[in-house]
Amino acid sequence: MLMLRRKSKLFLTVLLTCLLLGNTFGSVAVNAAEASDAQTEQTTANTDEYKAFWFSYYDYTAYRAKYKKRNATTFKKYFTQAVKKGKSLGMNCIIVHVRPFGDAMYKSKYFPWSKCISGKQGKNPGYDPLKIMTQVAHANGMKIEAWINPYRVASGSTNYKKLSTKNPARKWHNKKKTRRNVLAYKGSLYYNPAKAQVRNLIVNGVKEIVENYDVDGIHMDDYFYPAFSSSNVNSAFDAKEYRASTMAKEKENIVSFRREQVNMLVKSIHSAVKSIDPSVTFGISPAGNIDNLTSRYSYYVDINKWLNSSDYVDYICPQIYWGFKHPYAKFDRVTNRWMNAAKSKKVKVYIGIAVYRAGHNIGAGSAERREWRSDANILKKQVQYARKKGCDGFAFFDYQDLKSKKSAKAVKQLKKVLKY
Repeated sequence: MLMLRRKSKLFLTVLLTCLLLGNTFGSVAVNAAEASDAQTEQTTANTDEYKAFWFSYYDYTAYRAKYKKRNATTFKKYFTQAVKKGKSLGMNCIIVHVRPFGDAMYKSKYFPWSKCISGKQGKNPGYDPLKIMTQVAHANGMKIEAWINPYRVASGSTNYKKLSTKNPARKWHNKKKTRRNVLAYKGSLYYNPAKAQVRNLIVNGVKEIVENYDVDGIHMDDYFYPAFSSSNVNSAFDAKEYRASTMAKEKENIVSFRREQVNMLVKSIHSAVKSIDPSVTFGISPAGNIDNLTSRYSYYVDINKWLNSSDYVDYICPQIYWGFKHPYAKFDRVTNRWMNAAKSKKVKVYIGIAVYRAGHNIGAGSAERREWRSDANILKKQVQYARKKGCDGFAFFDYQDLKSKKSAKAVKQLKKVLKY
């Protein structure tokens, strides 16, 4: 009986030990699995994934508001903070606005100094912002792209006298022969896309950036043709140039004509960049809704041609600034559509994401507004979804919102999937 009890006790001891060890091994296994999941979440991106953020003309305005004494030293300090903020979140590229309104954030022989940096168009700020920005970005291991708005001259004003006397738009307006190089439409001023002189000016402006500054890329956003209506689409803006064109004589419609004007500019910029330095990229960030881009009333960007050719751009970065609960432009559906359109893989596709909406009551309908306001994982989920669909990277709008209190929770979660 005693022997039986000892054997039973021994059996129970062994059994208990095995159970304890089993729990330990199970716990280790669970922890390892959890660690593996976390590791997978953080490293699903390729090591060369494009992770950029926009530094817009708003950010220069914020600099001017922050520093009463504005010079090379204070600007370098401010921009260094921006670069380090991006680096801390796992970013590897900064897209800096250098020509927001037909003016320049650098020393240009074509465009006047920007009012966004000096307070008055044509006024020299006393230093070269782009030179400082390229130096700071590269010193901190970050790439830098120069961002231009090709056609926008003035927003909310058609008063040419508000432009610098050195502004080519004002000079052209003053001469009858070149007056139509710049067009007034719905309270704003635009360079005329149908004019060869305009295309040459924009291309030359790109050339001087690539030749004189150590940028890694040239970036254009969604400011192309303005929007028209069914009543004026055939008569407004550059309709006069269309009527005088060979395309009109050959009975091609004005929609094809306008797309061709943009195509000529984009192809010329791409060729110019590559002829100077093949390693410099050229990309465009159009509006996110493909239906708007292909509409006969707006933009006139030939997105399908660009996506399926190596002659126009190196990448496309659609601004998919909607949540998963948008009533008709859901983030996942729009992303799917872009990735399907880019199946030829001839250009890279990056996804533009709206950090400025995170933590704010912004959206179409109560469900999307609630999503942006309350879901701290919204930015993180967008990155994860787009990666699953095979996108090549991301751009986040913009610097001010990456450091704002309202977006802080969403940015904290975003960091988990960006930073290795």
